[in-house]
Amino acid sequence: MKKITIITLLLLLPPAVLQADWLADINAIHKEIAALTSNEQGQSDLQRLQRYYELSYDMTMLENPEFATWRGDPRGQDRLEDLSQDAVQRRRQATLDSLALIDSIDRDALPAAEQVNYDLLRDTLRRRVESLRFPHELLQMSQMSGPQQELARLLAMMPNGRVDQLENQIARMEAMPAFIDQSIALMREGAQAGVTPPKITLRDVPQQIRNQLVDDAGQSPLLRGFREIPGAIDPLQAESLRQRAATVYRERVVPAYERLLEFTENEYLPAARESIAARDLPDGEAWYKHNVAVRTTTDLTPPQIHEIGLSEVKRIRSEMEAIIESTGFEGSFEEFLQFLRTDPQFFHTTAEGLMREYRDIAKRADPELTKLFGILPRTPYGVIEVPDYAAESQTTAYYQPGSLKAGRPGYFFANTYALETRPRWEMEALTLHEAVPGHHLQIAIQQELEGLPWFRQNPTYTAFVEGWGLYSESLGEAMGFYKDPYSKFGQLTYEMWRAIRLVVDTGMHYLGWSREQAIEFFKANAGKSEHDIVVEVDRYIVWPGQALAYKIGELKIKELRAYAEQALGDKFDVRAFHDEVLGKGALPLNVLEANIKAWVAGQM
Repeated sequence: MKKITIITLLLLLPPAVLQADWLADINAIHKEIAALTSNEQGQSDLQRLQRYYELSYDMTMLENPEFATWRGDPRGQDRLEDLSQDAVQRRRQATLDSLALIDSIDRDALPAAEQVNYDLLRDTLRRRVESLRFPHELLQMSQMSGPQQELARLLAMMPNGRVDQLENQIARMEAMPAFIDQSIALMREGAQAGVTPPKITLRDVPQQIRNQLVDDAGQSPLLRGFREIPGAIDPLQAESLRQRAATVYRERVVPAYERLLEFTENEYLPAARESIAARDLPDGEAWYKHNVAVRTTTDLTPPQIHEIGLSEVKRIRSEMEAIIESTGFEGSFEEFLQFLRTDPQFFHTTAEGLMREYRDIAKRADPELTKLFGILPRTPYGVIEVPDYAAESQTTAYYQPGSLKAGRPGYFFANTYALETRPRWEMEALTLHEAVPGHHLQIAIQQELEGLPWFRQNPTYTAFVEGWGLYSESLGEAMGFYKDPYSKFGQLTYEMWRAIRLVVDTGMHYLGWSREQAIEFFKANAGKSEHDIVVEVDRYIVWPGQALAYKIGELKIKELRAYAEQALGDKFDVRAFHDEVLGKGALPLNVLEANIKAWVAGQM
C-alpha cells in the first residue's frame, strides 16, 4: 500500500496572527489531560478513559490539520501543521503526558470491551514514547516523500466545490514558504547530526523539485483544484480565485521551491551520508530494532526475520519453477525471468492501454467479493495514474484512502512511467492488493466501523494492513483470476517480492549488505524489471523496517486461517472468517491471533 502517507506542514503567519485560537485550544487540552491524570474531580476510570478519547481526537485534528483533511474534519483547513521547535517539543510532551494519564487508569476497573481499547491505546502510546529517543523529525525529505511531493498531494485531496474550500487551498499555498523554510531548518540540523537519507537515494530529488516549478501557474500540480472549478461557483468569482491562486504560486511558492532546490543541491546532497544502513545512523542499531518491532508488531529479531525470508524465498522459488515447467519454456530460471522482462507481448505501448486494463481487472474483481466477504464497505474507489511529477521515483502503485465524511473516494494509483517496466503479468495481483479485496476493502471497512474509539478507525498497524494486502493477492484464484500461467507466475513473483524484502531489508540495515548485493539478490529471484527493483531497494533504504510488515503479516493471517479450517472442519465459513479478521479494524498480530482463536472456540 504503502502506504497510506500523512505529511507534516507549516503555518505561514506569525503565531500571534493566526495561531492564537487553535493553540489556546491545544493548551487547554494539555491542562485537562493533566487534570485527568491527577483526577482531582474523582471521576471513574472509565470516564477518564473515554474523555481522553475525545481530547486525543481534538488534539490530533488541531495539531495535524493535514490529517484532518484526510479524515474529513473541517478544522484547520486554512492552515498547516506547525514544525517549529516549540511545536516539536509540545507534541513530545503531549505524548509523555498521554501515557502518564493512561498508566494512571486501573485497567481492571474497565468493562471488557474497554480493556481491549485500553490495551491498544497504551501499546500505541508506549511505542510513541520509545520512538522519542530517535530524531524522526530531522528526516523531512527523501525520494519517496517531502515538500516536493506531499504538498501537491495534500491540495489534490482537498475539495473545491465551494468558495471557502478554494480559499482554504489558497491559504495553504500561502503557508508553503514557511513550511519549506522550516523543513530546510530541520534538514540542516539533521545534516549536522549525521541524520540524513543516504546520498544515493536523493539523486532524483532535485528534479522532483524542478517538476513543481512550471512557467504556466495553471499547469502546476498545486493548482489542480482551480483548473475545473464546479459550476456552482459564480464564473467571475471562480476566475478571481484562479488568478489569486496563480499570483500566490508565482510570488510566494516558486521562490520557496527555488530555495529548497538550492539547499538540496548545494547543502543537503553534499552532506548526505554515504552509508545505506540504518544501523550507521546515530543510535542506529536501536533505531532499526525499534522500527522492526513497530512495523511487525512482533518480538522477532532482524536475524530471525532474515532467516524467515530465506526460507520463504526457497519455498516460493520451487512453486515458480513448477509454473515455468507448465508453460513448456525451455531454458533456465534466469532466462525465463529475462523473457518476462523483455518480451513485447507482456507490455502495453500506451498509458491509456495500461490504465484501461487495470480498470477492467478492478471491475471484474468487484462482483466476486460476495463469495468471500459478508460485509463490504460503502466507500467507492477509483483507479488513476501516479502524478507525473513523482512517477519516476515512485513505486509501481499505491493506495490513497478515501473518506465518506469528506465525500472522497479511495484511489488506487498506478504508475505509467516507463511502460517497458510495467508487465501485464503483474497487474492482476497488484490490483487485488491495492484495491479489492486488499487495501481499499480493508481500510474502508475499518473507517466505517461503529462503536469504536476514533483511533481504531485508522489503519495504524502496518503488519496487519500490509499483511492483509499480500494475503488478498492469494485470494485471486477463488475470484477467477490467475487462469493464465504468466499471471499466476506474477502472483508468485509478488509473493517472492515480499519474501525478498525480509532478506534485503535486514541484510542492508543490520547485516552489512551493500545496495548492489540487495539488487542482485532481488534480480536473481524475481521477475520484476530492473527499474522496479532499483526503486524498491531504494525505498527499503529510506524506510527501514517498513517492508518487513507485508510477509510477516501475511504469514500470520494464513496461519490463522489454516488453524480455523482445521479446527472447524465443515463448519468453516471463509466469509465469516474474513469478516472476523476485518471486523475489529487493524490490530497487532498477537491481538488478532487471540481474537481469531476466541472466535473459533465460539463456533465449535
